[in-house]
Amino acid sequence: MGWVRVAAAVAARPALWPTALRQMRRTAAPGWYRRAPFLPVPSGDYLRFRLITQYGDALHRPEPADVVNYLAWCRQWDGDFR
Repeated sequence: MGWVRVAAAVAARPALWPTALRQMRRTAAPGWYRRAPFLPVPSGDYLRFRLITQYGDALHRPEPADVVNYLAWCRQWDGDFR
């Protein structure tokens, strides 16, 4: 259910859609198109690492506000280098 809430939070902010797509592409596991679920999602190891560094627990569900803040930061960071 955590990822559904995250997706809804991002969907409600169209200004972040390009950044979300760019981050999906950047963090997608190599060869994602050869393995189910055939979506450009990060590897499980990367997600576990990010959850541990953010929440101290690999099983913690992502907080929608944290993901939105991260994407806003990425958007600003990318804008600084264009």
